Amino acid sequence: MDCRMDGRVALITGSSRGLGRAMAIKFAESGAHVCVTGRRADVCEETRAEVDAAGSGKVCAVPADAGKAEDIERLIATTEKELGPVDILVNNAGTSRRMPFVEITDDLWREDLELKLFGAIRTMRLTFPGMCERKWGRIINVLNTGAKAPPAGGAPTAISRAAGMALTKSMAGEGAPHNVLVNGLLVGRIESDQWLNRWEATDKSQSYESYLEDMAKDMKLPMGRLGTAEEFANMACFLCSDAGSYINGVAINVDGGMSPVV
Repeated sequence: MDCRMDGRVALITGSSRGLGRAMAIKFAESGAHVCVTGRRADVCEETRAEVDAAGSGKVCAVPADAGKAEDIERLIATTEKELGPVDILVNNAGTSRRMPFVEITDDLWREDLELKLFGAIRTMRLTFPGMCERKWGRIINVLNTGAKAPPAGGAPTAISRAAGMALTKSMAGEGAPHNVLVNGLLVGRIESDQWLNRWEATDKSQSYESYLEDMAKDMKLPMGRLGTAEEFANMACFLCSDAGSYINGVAINVDGGMSPVV
């Protein structure tokens, strides 16, 4: 199966670390030109060097806050100046926040929606028309499994992600006549910085590997382990290449079979 992206320009928000970093490296290995972006300039530059070493395409780093409209405008403009028009957009920027509904203030709701929903709306608004004109485009909105089955205490994240899933389906219909495919990838239990941070907050009486193994058992994960960022990136690469040319408007769980059939 050919999942090459030679010459395509890929912008992945939140790509300085975690899942975004893994996707940036995978896309570069597959021949794409990649823009690395995140809030911290130093981390962006470190990841840019890694991505640059992974492939032969061009790579740029643009520090930006995906929750701010002015940063999104600058991000898109700089990417197009450095690399060319965006062919592949992955809206990955986000945080994981859960709390009782009554404790969520209006400011917290706005902050969550600005980053996870409006961030995606703004990047798509600026890149979607060009993709349609060129008759080729791929957009992935990275969500989580709570978008399909919001858990108790899962607000505001589950709500903003559910809105992102509706956005994905709506835009898939608009893009389809122009060969612009829009899909969602829903994150399950995958190794990431949040789990490392939780382990570091413990007394570290057990290794990180053992900590993850125990977590997988406690969560009763079907495959007995958490997924890896690289496994997630493999699915994103497939969808963003010509190999995924007839997959559109779907929300795919990347969770090792954790979620019920919906």
